Amino acid sequence: MALYDDEEVILHLPKRSRKENLEIYRATLADYAAGKVLGRWGIFNNGDGEYIGTCLLRNFYQEEGKVEIGYLLAKKYWGKGIASEMAQILVGYGFTYTDTKEIVAVTTLSNIGSQKVLLNAGLTRLPNFVRDSEELAYFSMKRPASL
Repeated sequence: MALYDDEEVILHLPKRSRKENLEIYRATLADYAAGKVLGRWGIFNNGDGEYIGTCLLRNFYQEEGKVEIGYLLAKKYWGKGIASEMAQILVGYGFTYTDTKEIVAVTTLSNIGSQKVLLNAGLTRLPNFVRDSEELAYFSMKRPASL
């Protein structure tokens, strides 16, 4: 939960209480134990097992048939290419293990770093999207014909 105590790390996330984050964490553990295809996963350093952050793959609740990716990294791991690699892995996983025709992602308009990550992962910037009265940058990748 320390990841959510860093104001810079959570700057671009929806505002949640510690209790809400704990509930999400508990639900994540249950989903993982059940072997669900969609969900949240921890990201760990292969060298020392240190917790790096979290990533997610979930149904995009605004538009049926699309899957949304997301990620959150501890600040000390920013700028190392980990988020770009994780976004590419999530896209590949999403197209491999679901029948979705499109992978999408959103960021706050001021989160330029995350927007670069999504572009590096092969997503395309589309017109902005409004979620819960907040305008967000919107990215998409259609399922390749070869899959």
